[in-house]
Amino acid sequence: MTEFRFRKSSYSEPNGECVEVARNIPRTVAVRDSKRPDGPLLVLAPTAWDSFTAGLRRQP
Repeated sequence: MTEFRFRKSSYSEPNGECVEVARNIPRTVAVRDSKRPDGPLLVLAPTAWDSFTAGLRRQP
């Protein structure tokens, strides 16, 4: 199995409180807490991730 390659957002806080996202595997988006790299993963379909991030961009 291919391993996820996680990236932190360029908007990450200096104290490390952020999520990391991996999109290197086709039809899969994985999300994890940057403070717990060995912790649980949230694995989503790209359409679900795109809907989630679009909703965040619509927030005031």
